[in-house]
Amino acid sequence: MKDLSRLLKSIRELKNSEVKKIIVTRIKEFKDMQNKPSNEIFKELCFCILTANFNAEKSIKIQEKIDDGFLTLPEEKLAEELKKLGHRFPKTRAKYIIEARKHLPYLKDILNLEENSLREWLVKNVKGLGYKEASHFLRNIGYESFAIIDFHILDVLSKHEIIKKPKTLSRKKYLEIEEILRNIASKLNLTLAELDLYLWYIETGKILK
Repeated sequence: MKDLSRLLKSIRELKNSEVKKIIVTRIKEFKDMQNKPSNEIFKELCFCILTANFNAEKSIKIQEKIDDGFLTLPEEKLAEELKKLGHRFPKTRAKYIIEARKHLPYLKDILNLEENSLREWLVKNVKGLGYKEASHFLRNIGYESFAIIDFHILDVLSKHEIIKKPKTLSRKKYLEIEEILRNIASKLNLTLAELDLYLWYIETGKILK
């Protein structure tokens, strides 16, 4: 962890800048999702299914365009829309979203599971969700104790020599890196949800969702 102090310094500086206000607002938006109806929460799940091996900004635009279509479109039509909107894997993602609809009537009950059990349940039962996507979904609906370990986060950690960038991200490796991030968050008095947004900003200059 050669350059951890440099990373901590960068984040502390951002905590005293306008970036903090944007992040506080974004976290509030995530928490407000918990009061939304199941259909809105499901559409956020669909967004996270779309982000796997694909661009987050493009996924946001696709989510905005399709909107209620995630709830109603038949698989073939959904695949067509995803293809038209430029998704890299339209047929596979359409299939995953259609299959995920079976959980919609029980979504609020599922979300009442204990947090760690909840993530494990999502990874096991929702096709298209790995640990990154499940963590992303949970963060976007107000859960704060999971790390979203995508290539941006891996890049910023490896650049600061905090980790050696892994070739593959197994469950064991994911949880190891999540623990490193949890320790960093603790040093900064941040949640993992907040830390993710700061790290994303450091790496990309943007704050998305």
